[in-house]
Amino acid sequence: MTRPRTRIQRRNRETILEAALEVFSAQGFRGATLDQIAEVAGLSKPNLLYYFPSKEAIHAALLGDLLDIWLQPLREMDPEGEPLAEILTYVRRKLQMSRDMPRESRLFANEVLQGAPRMGAAITGDLAALVETKAAVIRGWIAAGRLADVHPKHLIFSIWALTQHYADFDVQVRGVLGPAEPDPYPEAERHLERLFTRMLAV
Repeated sequence: MTRPRTRIQRRNRETILEAALEVFSAQGFRGATLDQIAEVAGLSKPNLLYYFPSKEAIHAALLGDLLDIWLQPLREMDPEGEPLAEILTYVRRKLQMSRDMPRESRLFANEVLQGAPRMGAAITGDLAALVETKAAVIRGWIAAGRLADVHPKHLIFSIWALTQHYADFDVQVRGVLGPAEPDPYPEAERHLERLFTRMLAV
């Protein structure tokens, strides 16, 4: 029987994962080292290795937690709700996550850009199954005449691309907008709401 972690153990584990998120999102998996993570965490390397046996184990723990968080807004899309309102709520939630969790977004993007060597099974498994479930919901809305005729999965891909861009390309977005628009998110939300409303309204 596994003994429950003490408060200090839980805190140290969270500290390591927070430090690893900082390092992995900036350096990528290949560029990150255990020494860097230990330094950011303020722990010795042997102490870090007490909690995680390898860089791969830390990365896997981060990605596992991240995917669950990342999928929650899509899970909450309600088949019984008003279609356009449900999709716009999803857009807003994804944009909010880009604003509040940019490092997590970049961590996921880096993993996918490398061919998803550590997340392939999750992408073709849980993620693909959830997208198929929600695509079926969208197809039902379209068939009932409650939503414009679009390709459901490509609609979801478009939402991912247009919201996560603000996290993954934050420097580019802010550099192009300049000091006149220091916070891109309010106008981004208005723009995306108009865009998807025009695309999807019957």
